[in-house]
Amino acid sequence: MTDTLLQNLLRMLGGPRDAGGNAALLRFSIGSEYLKREQFDEAARYLRGAVERNPAYSAAWKLLGKALAAAGRETEAIDAYERGIAAAEAHGDRQAVKEMTVFLRRLRRNP
Repeated sequence: MTDTLLQNLLRMLGGPRDAGGNAALLRFSIGSEYLKREQFDEAARYLRGAVERNPAYSAAWKLLGKALAAAGRETEAIDAYERGIAAAEAHGDRQAVKEMTVFLRRLRRNP
């Protein structure tokens, strides 16, 4: 995506679109954009904000684990995947459970 998209998303922080359930989605979107840019620490910062606002957000847990692993923060990535798997299981999100389980196994094999 373009820098303009990221800037527009960042401008929404603290505004009316950054309330309720939208707060987690907004942070997820920002984190995803930073992840695409390989700015892993910034991605993790916003993705962590997404799961703090919605602990059941399995897609955010998955991207958080990916960002942390890419940043070399394996212990934190393992924790994110474990928590994400628990959240996904609690909501019956089987596909997210499968994906994060694979990522978790790979990470534990290749620290």
